[in-house]
Amino acid sequence: MAGRLVAVSNRVADPRKLGAGGLAVALGELLNTSGGLWFGWNGKITDDPSGGLHLQRAGKVTLATIGLSRADHDAYYLGYSNGVLWPVFHYRLDLADFDSADVEAYRRVNRLMAQELLPLLRPGDIIWVHDYQMIPMAAELRALGCDHRIGFFLHIPLPPRTILAAIPQHDRLMRSLMSYNLVGFQTQMDADHFADYVEAESGGQRQDRDRVGAYGRTTCVRAFPIGIDVDRLQAMAREPDSQGMAAMMREQYSKRQVLVGVDRLDYSKGLPQRMLAFRRLLERYPENRQSATLIQVAAPSRENVEAYADIRSQLESLCGALNGDFGELDWMPVRYMRRSVARRRLPGLFAASRVALVTPLRDGMNLVAKEFVASQDPDDPGVLVLSRFAGAAEQLTDALLVNPYDTAGTADVIQQALHMPLEERRRRHARLMALVREFDVHWWARAYVATLEAAPFPSGEPTADDSVNNDVERA
Repeated sequence: MAGRLVAVSNRVADPRKLGAGGLAVALGELLNTSGGLWFGWNGKITDDPSGGLHLQRAGKVTLATIGLSRADHDAYYLGYSNGVLWPVFHYRLDLADFDSADVEAYRRVNRLMAQELLPLLRPGDIIWVHDYQMIPMAAELRALGCDHRIGFFLHIPLPPRTILAAIPQHDRLMRSLMSYNLVGFQTQMDADHFADYVEAESGGQRQDRDRVGAYGRTTCVRAFPIGIDVDRLQAMAREPDSQGMAAMMREQYSKRQVLVGVDRLDYSKGLPQRMLAFRRLLERYPENRQSATLIQVAAPSRENVEAYADIRSQLESLCGALNGDFGELDWMPVRYMRRSVARRRLPGLFAASRVALVTPLRDGMNLVAKEFVASQDPDDPGVLVLSRFAGAAEQLTDALLVNPYDTAGTADVIQQALHMPLEERRRRHARLMALVREFDVHWWARAYVATLEAAPFPSGEPTADDSVNNDVERA
């Protein structure tokens, strides 16, 4: 890498900590190499209107964070980011709350963050902005005179233009992406959705597979499917916590075939549909009664939001009905846990499971699918049942792909997974594992940064319409 990497995201993590996720590990590797900077919100509510910039060292990496006021947090994060962008980008227009005040806060917070970040930048820095909370960041930096290379990566799906167009002022939101040198997506379908939007809604054009032009600018657009840290996961699998989990599971469920689902309790994950499919499995294939047990882990998520309370109530009702209708004294069809399982124990849970159900209604990637594959014994691997609407399905075509809305069809595929011959399981797993290892999280980070370094600068200069400052003055 030629310059220092500056990562920008809603939240910042210390990449040295054991519990750091895959993104922190991948960014940490590049940030350490370049002596980089990671900038974002510190997770705290503050009375300081400037946010109160705080700097700390994490090895060779500088962590730079600011706080948010209660009003800004509620409108920017809870209101616009998670009340509008999250549901719309997951194709759930019915759950979006389009409040005009929230979009102003969204832009205002991005402007505040750009103002705090700009003095920390050095000549030659490469800036990598992450996810839907930060879409306007490059436009705000450009309006302040920043001429650095800036890339953006969207970790969640991008819907088709007909859905995007339902967002009030969607044109300004999408226009701000043209201020980046590189816009990265999880899948080629997402990249195509953006190119289609630019052509149909912005009067632009797709210049080739990797470039779009609009507003007098050209921006590079590509898919970079995120991966996992395979070596780290497999090292974790050899540790006592994971080994103990696997041994306990195999002992307690020695007479059962275990199916596993590990998700956040979110309406995008298709959990009610999964339970309906499992019910259909037991109805249509009664030989699985007393034999198959589904362990469903659903970590709480945004429980103060009505839509999440609804999904919790629905899921608990379905699980209770399943156990009440089919359970025996010595067998419960579903073991439902509304809490998380310690990350260090997950490889053991995956290793002891015959089938993983990764069946979201829509997901940017879904790394549980890849973690399950990497946790399997290649001599006796489990089977991945994967929603065709997860970003991972574009890569992991040797999984058994399902339409989660088709509960009867999903039940048939689960039956196929439970009774798949060993040789077919081995063949499928070998091909899946080769992809998971080749396109791991380190490949993802290196490939993205290398493409950003080579990407041309967007032609043209940012206009007043790209700036939050202009919006606030007119409001």
